[in-house]
Amino acid sequence: MSAKEHSGSPLNPPNRLASETSPYLLQHAHNPVDWYPWGEAALARARAENKPIFLSVGYSACHWCHVMERESFENPAMAELMNERFINVKVDREERPDIDQIYMSAVQAMTGRGGWPMSVFLTPDGQPFFGGTYYPPEDKHGMPGFRRVILSVEQAWKSRKKEIEDSAADMTAHLADLAKLPKVDSEQPLGIEILEAAAVALRRQFDPVHGGFGQAPKFPHPMDLRFLLRHGARAGDAHAVHMVRHTLDKMARGGIYDHLGGGFARYSTDAKWLAPHFEKMLYDNALLASAYTEAYQLTGEEDFARVTRETLDYLLSRMTDPVEGGFYATEDADSEGEEGKFYVWSKSEIETVLGPERADRFCTVYDVSPDGNWESHNILNLIKPMDQAANSFGMTEEQLRKELESDRARLLEVRETRIPPGKDTKVLTSWNGLAMAAMADAAWTLDEPRYLLGAQNCAAFLKRRMIGPDGLLLHSYKDGQARFNAYLDDYAAVIDGLVRLFEAGADKQWLDWAEELAETMVREFRDVVDGGFYYTGRTHETLILRNKDYQDNATPSGNSLAATALARLGRITGNQKYTDQAWKTLKSMTAILKRYPMAAGQGLIALDFLLADGPEVVLVAPLATDDYKHARHLWSKRFLPGRVTVANIAGVLDHFELAQQRTAQAGQITSYICQGKTCEAPVAGIEALKKRLIGMPTYL
Repeated sequence: MSAKEHSGSPLNPPNRLASETSPYLLQHAHNPVDWYPWGEAALARARAENKPIFLSVGYSACHWCHVMERESFENPAMAELMNERFINVKVDREERPDIDQIYMSAVQAMTGRGGWPMSVFLTPDGQPFFGGTYYPPEDKHGMPGFRRVILSVEQAWKSRKKEIEDSAADMTAHLADLAKLPKVDSEQPLGIEILEAAAVALRRQFDPVHGGFGQAPKFPHPMDLRFLLRHGARAGDAHAVHMVRHTLDKMARGGIYDHLGGGFARYSTDAKWLAPHFEKMLYDNALLASAYTEAYQLTGEEDFARVTRETLDYLLSRMTDPVEGGFYATEDADSEGEEGKFYVWSKSEIETVLGPERADRFCTVYDVSPDGNWESHNILNLIKPMDQAANSFGMTEEQLRKELESDRARLLEVRETRIPPGKDTKVLTSWNGLAMAAMADAAWTLDEPRYLLGAQNCAAFLKRRMIGPDGLLLHSYKDGQARFNAYLDDYAAVIDGLVRLFEAGADKQWLDWAEELAETMVREFRDVVDGGFYYTGRTHETLILRNKDYQDNATPSGNSLAATALARLGRITGNQKYTDQAWKTLKSMTAILKRYPMAAGQGLIALDFLLADGPEVVLVAPLATDDYKHARHLWSKRFLPGRVTVANIAGVLDHFELAQQRTAQAGQITSYICQGKTCEAPVAGIEALKKRLIGMPTYL
């Protein structure tokens, strides 16, 4: 099963969601609630019957979404109340992030907090007037029950309709104001001081004991970590690098990481990364793989490379459509109706699999006890660094690692016989762009052809399946059907992924497509008055407002990602208009970069790239020989995030601007290095390249 099909009673006839493709919506297709998908049919009925709309937004891997469904939406009496009083609309936030953004802003403005499931009441024309998140069916622990909420909203609508409509109009105007960033001095340049101030702000939030930022619940913050790597290398800030190393180490040893199957859960419910919310998201794993890859480049720590490999292997083995090549969206937190059941262990189970002696060592290393470390169960986590654990057993680190690798493989085999969590097998364009970039960068850095193939298959899928009849990109794919106009982050993530794929594999078709998409993105999304990009394109459905996505959440903001993609595309193609647009985009979000740096990690990465004006490296070889691979390896070991790379093998890119009139000297692999519009003499041969790289700063 691709979704949690245990949700909903099979005794209920299918509702309007039965014709949808979203696994999340299909989970509710047999609820007694008369659900509509978002669309004109629901809005038209609300207007015709003058009824409020109840909008419920969630996603398939959301534990509390499933809880509210079981408690309220599967309850016939509750459904009857809902059906009599409201037009009920169910939305998958992953399919419709535009709707989610607008109404989540409303809920946060009303309540001071947000989350999923999101529960919002709207006027018939779609304006929000009351909202919250999860509601229990009846009053509980100081929370109003959903039954009471329904009846109270209905009574208010009947008795104070004009007041509610006025309040909803005010809220909509307030949301429009929130979407506007403060104006900044257009003459004031974006400089390195913004990066330095952001590093100081991140230092204040850093947890020196457990790593990460803030306390429980604790999220990974991959964009902030990648920015700190850049700042640490550029400024010689050892503490910035320490913050990243400490955080990545603690996460990789914690329960948030799947020590058997690879990959990271969404977040940790505690401050020390032990107890995750067990859902696994494609975007988290793509972004964290990129962070671990870059940390490996900067530090040379093999454990960071191992985590990258295990994370990307998880995506290839469990989250890839074996026929189409796209990456699936999520895996649930729940299996058999229990959160985390698939992942946790008892000590006796491990003893049965490994035998007493091996189990004793394994359980000591991975914090497994008879009483458990989480709700009477055990979440595997490494409480000591591996060298310390090996020393306590009188073993070498290599011996212990080899034994544990075998033990993990045996336990994984047993775990695979369990009923797995539900999987949301829809393919989302933006998340696939992030995964493509992670795969391409890891293929280059770790010299792993399977990751290059994974990135190529992803790109081929997107080009084959995700282009609409009007030539525009589409957002979501499931069961052979691509739907919904693509959003800003779809375009930006794919452009960035394609450029990185071109650098990793030297196939110019991907760079050409990146340029086509960039032209479309600028035409469809750019705000020609105030700068930056709208989240929805010119041809998109009209909603109560046209939002701009400036602040990072779990994924990079659309504008930050657009600036990143355009900056890199401009550098590698030499087309100044892309670089100029990247600067203009960052300029439009100056207020965010300065005031809220923890909401602008991706924007800081883009600004760092532009300010670094890093090297342009062209590798020229007559054939893809071992010397060529060796040269790539030497370059990939350098942490040079401002670098762009072109590999011209056997003349296939002779007409590409950066590669023109650059030949292999004396038939040897030759590196051409330009920095700040100044080019060095060609470096021919491996030995000469080794000498050239000696003493080269980690960061240019």
